[in-house]
Amino acid sequence: MRVVRRQHRHTTGAELLLGRCYRLRMSRLLLLCLCGMLAVALALGFSFSSNYSRNDDGVHMNDILQFPVADLTRDKLTHNPRRSTVAQIKRLVSQVNSGRLWYALLRPILIERLPGTKGSQRVREHIYSHLEYLSAGWSLEIDSFESPTPKGLVTFSNLLAVLDPSAPRRLLLACHYDSKAVAPSSKTPNGPLRRFLGASDAAVPCAMILELVTALDVHLKLLKLEKSQVTLQLVFFDGNEAFEEPSSLDSLYGSRYLADQMSHTPHPPGAQHTTLLHALDLFVLLDLIGAPDPMFVNHFDDTVRWFNELIRAERKLHNLRLLSSHPIEVTYFRKDITLGPVEDDHVPFLQQGVPVLHMVTTPFPSFMHTVEDTAEHIHSPTIENLTKVLVVFLAEYLGL
Repeated sequence: MRVVRRQHRHTTGAELLLGRCYRLRMSRLLLLCLCGMLAVALALGFSFSSNYSRNDDGVHMNDILQFPVADLTRDKLTHNPRRSTVAQIKRLVSQVNSGRLWYALLRPILIERLPGTKGSQRVREHIYSHLEYLSAGWSLEIDSFESPTPKGLVTFSNLLAVLDPSAPRRLLLACHYDSKAVAPSSKTPNGPLRRFLGASDAAVPCAMILELVTALDVHLKLLKLEKSQVTLQLVFFDGNEAFEEPSSLDSLYGSRYLADQMSHTPHPPGAQHTTLLHALDLFVLLDLIGAPDPMFVNHFDDTVRWFNELIRAERKLHNLRLLSSHPIEVTYFRKDITLGPVEDDHVPFLQQGVPVLHMVTTPFPSFMHTVEDTAEHIHSPTIENLTKVLVVFLAEYLGL
């Protein structure tokens, strides 16, 4: 084995001097870079602090957290339903239980329920307890307020349910649960007095909404866990009915109050320019439902595409033979007929720019606002069919 010896050369004085100069120059350059980075950091920190504390004419920290109005508007206008397969549609509508709807959900609502009375409280507790029982995990609130009426100061209570309050956008499904003050009457001079129960107006819509979220309970629970951009909100309005003649001050007590509240509630919390009203993709209102062979028309041009989805769902279910007592000549949703808008709980929201889909029977039932509006005049196959149509509509809108 051969050993290789390495020869070492002594470093000269000039070389040592050059090395020291190089190291000194690099140290100065590094120091200058660090000073520059510190200056930039201080400038950014001052700018951020200034913006955070600026008055209303400037930028706030909350602006970073909020959803711009343009984004919410764009998203709701470009939102498209997720189409269900035939198998999915069959599974969805199989969850609708007409017996549960009729007996467990509707019957407890068929009592006199004037605002501020024990009947109103009983119905409210029935709705609240059923929603609380479901596994989806609804955020529930009873929002009570006082308002002057022709009968004096009355306490009204809206019942609100939100699946995921933190979601950016909402599909709102609503009805009213109060009944109108109608003088009792009897069929015969000596017969028992009958009180106004408002089966179609609007006990049936309340029961339909409860059945909808019950049938979709498991799907809604998953939607909440997925943190979807769109959630579902339910509103059961109090004070829809006028105490005397309907007017801008005597009617729609609950909806006028809630629209005002939502218009002043920042969304998301802390936002400066967006409110809960901006979060509403669509306001779907159910009313006067229950008579056989109802007809629904579209009242607003900006929601025609969503009305067409109801038409499509009815046609699809009919073709799959999933609707009962629904011959080929029967069509609930008609786009070939035009009727004027109806004054209802959607009006305060419509006036503030919220898109509305008003599912109200027109022409009105012949027994509207009479003591004849009872369960005996309700056609159970029709309300079951309409509930199935809405199950498909909700599932496709929310992407369940």
